Amino acid sequence: MKAQADLYRELPGVDELARASELASLVAQEGQAAVTEAARVVLSRLRNQIAAGLLDDARLALAISGVQSAVEAELRRALGYSLRPVINATGVILHTNLGRAPISAKALEHVGETAAGYSNLEFDLQSGERGKRDVHVDRLFGKLLSEAADTRSEISTIVVNNNAAAVLLVLNTLAEGGEVIVSRGELVEIGGSFRVPEVMAKSGAMLREVGATNRTYISDYERAINERTRLLLRVHRSNFEITGFTGQAPITGLVSLAHKHKLPLMEDLGSGALFDLLTIGINHEPGVLDSLRAGVHVVTYSGDKLLGGPQSGLISGRGHLVQKMRSNSLFRALRVDKLTYAALEATLIAYVKRDYANLPALRMMSLSKAKITKRAEALVATLKTNKVKAELMDGESLLGGGSAPSAVLPTTLIAITHPELSGDQILRRLRSIELPIIARVEQGRVLFDLRTVFPEQESHLAESLSRL
Repeated sequence: MKAQADLYRELPGVDELARASELASLVAQEGQAAVTEAARVVLSRLRNQIAAGLLDDARLALAISGVQSAVEAELRRALGYSLRPVINATGVILHTNLGRAPISAKALEHVGETAAGYSNLEFDLQSGERGKRDVHVDRLFGKLLSEAADTRSEISTIVVNNNAAAVLLVLNTLAEGGEVIVSRGELVEIGGSFRVPEVMAKSGAMLREVGATNRTYISDYERAINERTRLLLRVHRSNFEITGFTGQAPITGLVSLAHKHKLPLMEDLGSGALFDLLTIGINHEPGVLDSLRAGVHVVTYSGDKLLGGPQSGLISGRGHLVQKMRSNSLFRALRVDKLTYAALEATLIAYVKRDYANLPALRMMSLSKAKITKRAEALVATLKTNKVKAELMDGESLLGGGSAPSAVLPTTLIAITHPELSGDQILRRLRSIELPIIARVEQGRVLFDLRTVFPEQESHLAESLSRL
């Protein structure tokens, strides 16, 4: 058996390996520098294995015989995309970990047109002068929210990079240095450990908690109002519910109180729907128009949740208040780029046209259980394996994304079991394929909900299950 020093000498040099004739086509395709770096990584890995005593003469010879293939595999890994498409078979429509709402084909097309060249992002084509980027969507929001306008003020909308940024901008603009009154039962923590009190502290506003965790009355707000009060804040409990002996101050009472004391009232809706959720059987989830019609001065919500568009934070409200936020220097730091505006504009046009079927998230929400059952039966019939056992069972889909935590949609699930593989082992295999499939496990069975699977993805899902 050779000594370690002799084993090291068996290894080719980095340059020798990178310039090997077997890798010439790879160099032509990816460049000499990238291939050389991949060769360096592979040879370093072999040296580490020799040092650890993992390679003897025979094993090292085997490793060296396949070293060119190892370099190619390393190069593919290093240059491959980390952000990849996956199939969402979980039944969670707005899955935060999987990118929330998929954007529509029209939005994707408009993003491509806008990104591929120059655009009139901040250029007024009529006057030939510099323009404002938010006009591209404010006109559409104006159409959608016009019902909420009154004689005192029109409704305007601006866009920032997410809803937390929207809350930050409103609080900083309207309440910096003053107090903001909010119910203890509404001090929520959203994904990523971001909490309302912490966002408020960053804004320069001071938190004034009122009421109890489970019950807050209008009188609690009124007693807290003083000369330092700048804003009344209502936060939608978008990702949790309080049940039992509970009470939340009605929005109508808060509007009256704000009017009485000449204070602005802000509502953070979190998700924010622009369509009637009652049409898909979801109750008690306020929409943007509901809040504005009730008299709320400023509403903040997300673009990538119930709206079904790109990640963004939206601020809609009285024109003079929104103008103050537009003039805040913080707005420039939080504003979005042309790609977000392009995707959002296409999404809003679908709303103006009431073409809800064009928005994937809304289309998934509207799918009936009967249609999902029919698709599930057809998919199970195409499985070409005797090992995988598939059966249909009743289940529930979720909206997800911190939207309507108690709302569920009836669905039909495909339950998969395998005699030689556990549920977790099946999931690991499905996550490792070229187009990964994400599902969930319950009681040892892998569950697939076709509500969140696009029809064109079903053949890939069936093939992947057949190969188990």
